[in-house]
Amino acid sequence: MRMTVIGTGYVGTVHAACMAAMGHEVLGIDVDADRIASLAAGRAPIREAGLDELLARTVKSGRLRFSTSLAEGAAFARTHFVCVGTPQRSDGEAADLRCIDAVTNELARHLRPGSLVVGKSTVPVGTAARLGRRIAAVVPDAEVAWNPEFLREGSAVQDSMRPERIVVGVTSAHAESVLRTLYTPLLRAGAVFFSTDTATAELVKVAANSFLATKISFINAMAEVCDAAGADVTVLAEAVGADSRIGERFLEPGLGFGGSCFPKDIRAFAARAEEIGAGEAVAFLHEVDRINTRQRERTVSRARRLVGGSFADRRVAVLGASFKPGSDDVRDSPSLAVAASVAREGATVRVHDPQALDNARAALPDPTYTLDIPKACEQADLVLHLTPWPEYQQIDPRALVPVVRHPVLLDARNSLDARPWRAAGWSLHALGDPTGGTS
Repeated sequence: MRMTVIGTGYVGTVHAACMAAMGHEVLGIDVDADRIASLAAGRAPIREAGLDELLARTVKSGRLRFSTSLAEGAAFARTHFVCVGTPQRSDGEAADLRCIDAVTNELARHLRPGSLVVGKSTVPVGTAARLGRRIAAVVPDAEVAWNPEFLREGSAVQDSMRPERIVVGVTSAHAESVLRTLYTPLLRAGAVFFSTDTATAELVKVAANSFLATKISFINAMAEVCDAAGADVTVLAEAVGADSRIGERFLEPGLGFGGSCFPKDIRAFAARAEEIGAGEAVAFLHEVDRINTRQRERTVSRARRLVGGSFADRRVAVLGASFKPGSDDVRDSPSLAVAASVAREGATVRVHDPQALDNARAALPDPTYTLDIPKACEQADLVLHLTPWPEYQQIDPRALVPVVRHPVLLDARNSLDARPWRAAGWSLHALGDPTGGTS
């Protein structure tokens, strides 16, 4: 089938390439001419495992093309996926829908009769119905459906090609049939298909993200209690996660969540709930957000104590800049937030990351950035482990001892094996660790 994918950011680029890989004819559309030129040459704008190869292959096959023209897209297909960004508004916590509104208004001018506009962007509940009314006023038999994405950065291609579930919110049997047909290869591979109304489909995405964010903040709240009680949050998390009703995933204590989804999604969800009179039902999300933010503050406070109470004239090495491993995304990165706070308090900061240095440098120019771990740690008074990249698990702690000024490490992700570090003479600390860095 033919389709367009409007918006070639993270979600749009992955979706376009994966739909083309399934055999569909796809036209990707964006207002950024430079990005479109790069994509047309088979170069992805983001670092994502397997995406470069998939993009190059589907472009070469001719099943994936790119354009800056919505009019061309409307002439090319009757099915249009909208994947534009919905960031947090600058004047509050609600989602900024200006981009999706602008795209919808312009697209409506060119739509052919019988067209289906499918939203994939994360939006406040009720957005699909509102956009549907707007489009129907221009093209009466055009429809709007909602098909939220559940991609994890670092495994987005795999999540697209082997999804656990596909959720569609529709207003007609025709729209459901179109989407079932588009996703037939995934359904045959075992993906569960949920067909519902548009409001439920919109809520599924934010409800899922809110639950996962709550789970992360819960275990970080337990880490804070463990610090006060002299208990071990790592063992606590393992024991709690062994309960099959709870599960161990997302019970990793540490610096907390970041990125472009969880923080802004839970804030926008809470804001929209207030608007529709259900604010008390999700009031706990404000505390989830506060706990997450407090983890960054607790990490800086712990680091400050480890360098004697002040960062002035101290050298701090930061291992990790991206908000999670496997991605070069630094949007709302807890790692960069901690690095920025430490630098503001007077420390000389050197940052290492395997993939995200260009984006980190653009977001936070002040620190020194390097692709060499020993260089980042040179004469450091403290090493901060902030993003749990696999590369950091492979570090030989003995080799770094003569490089640093003081062998002190704060594992803010509670993911390093403390034994070899302490055996090599390091004082290793972690949030929720009762040993206080002793061997």
